Amino acid sequence: MDLDIIQGVIAERLSNDRHAHVLRVVEMAKALNSLHGLPQNDVELAAYLHDIAKCMEKKEMQGILEAEQADPRLLSFHPELWHAPVGMVIARDEFGIRDEAVLQAIRYHTTGRAGMSPLEKLIYVADMIEAGRNFPGVEELRKAAEGPLDTAMSACIIHSVRFLANKGVPIFPDSINCYNEHVHMKGK
Repeated sequence: MDLDIIQGVIAERLSNDRHAHVLRVVEMAKALNSLHGLPQNDVELAAYLHDIAKCMEKKEMQGILEAEQADPRLLSFHPELWHAPVGMVIARDEFGIRDEAVLQAIRYHTTGRAGMSPLEKLIYVADMIEAGRNFPGVEELRKAAEGPLDTAMSACIIHSVRFLANKGVPIFPDSINCYNEHVHMKGK
């Protein structure tokens, strides 16, 4: 599908704030990709569509997850996690995206997972450090993103898991698996 069409649909479906976030993620993803050389169209597709379900009602997302027989553990976690797998379904079914790399980048942009592809890592990192993010430690993550993609992903997932653990909230198993993988990689 043409990126111009996708941009128009995204502007219609998302709130102004969410749309602005998506545009910043696209810009960050393109900037990161200048260091990593992934297929540019895949990077832009995944970045534009990563939050396509973000403004949907909880009940609607739940219905899609149940219909897709998505990982049933998701429904016992905060609905904030639901928009990513629902977004993957929308990208596939409404936008006709068939590229598994793009779909998985949308699917795992909030939780991460063990064995992420370079595109998945790039979108995860871009979403976490886009220019509008302003949280303690974001500048260190941006600095890490100037180096190898695994270094940036490692810094981001470690930061994310520590943040959630410090808040005392449950951490989805995919994030723990991603964290463990990167901690093991750092130890080698």
